[in-house]
Amino acid sequence: MRGLHADSGYLLYRLGLRSGQLFNAFLQESGLRMRHYALLRFLATSRGALQRELSTSLGYDPSAIVGLVDDLEKLGFAERRPSPDDRRSRIVVLTEAGRAFLRDSDEAGLRATDQLLGPLNPAERETLHALLLRIAEDGLT
Repeated sequence: MRGLHADSGYLLYRLGLRSGQLFNAFLQESGLRMRHYALLRFLATSRGALQRELSTSLGYDPSAIVGLVDDLEKLGFAERRPSPDDRRSRIVVLTEAGRAFLRDSDEAGLRATDQLLGPLNPAERETLHALLLRIAEDGLT
């Protein structure tokens, strides 16, 4: 196992899986998964987005976005509305119920992060976050 852990990319992959498992466990009560949460978080930072924009921004297959939005609509967390720019298109927007869910799920996210980053002290956590942001801003945009 030591050999695998010498590869930073592999470590990031494994930690990403573990983070997803922890967060999904906290979200399980609501029936949502990490992909739903990511979509809600994205919508919280925008005034709405076309489904194809969501697909591009989140890196999800367009067909997956349709199902995720359907799930969120059923729960009342998001809704499709006519686009102000093109009546043939529909944008997906976060509802007030979706905003409330995000506020309520913040604690679960913090618990998952605390569990994952337990071995690190606060200063190390800040450094890790800053480094991950730097990588994300360069590699995920």
